[in-house]
Amino acid sequence: MSYKLFGIPNCDTVKKARTALEKKKIDYEFVDFKKTPPTASEIEGWAKIFGELPVNKKGPTFRKLKEQFESLDKKKQIQLMIEQPSMIKRPILEKSEKIICFGYDEDTYIKLK
Repeated sequence: MSYKLFGIPNCDTVKKARTALEKKKIDYEFVDFKKTPPTASEIEGWAKIFGELPVNKKGPTFRKLKEQFESLDKKKQIQLMIEQPSMIKRPILEKSEKIICFGYDEDTYIKLK
């Protein structure tokens, strides 16, 4: 079973996750949001698991677009997230299309096999 890690390469949290996977010699596919933006169905699926749209509310992209984002309906919010993938909480780690972790949680990554 292979892992998929979604994120942005220059994000410090994504770098921590990638380093943790590489230290454990875990094979994974890295999906760069900048080169391959997520689909609306991926974001909707993540939202079901996350409990809300997986927005990185602490990030500069979200803070810059907060008023615009909050004024939109859900469908348009998702479209904005596709256009501005830096506002998505990351990294997102999947295994066999099941979410393992949103963000980087050291304990979760330590337990990976």
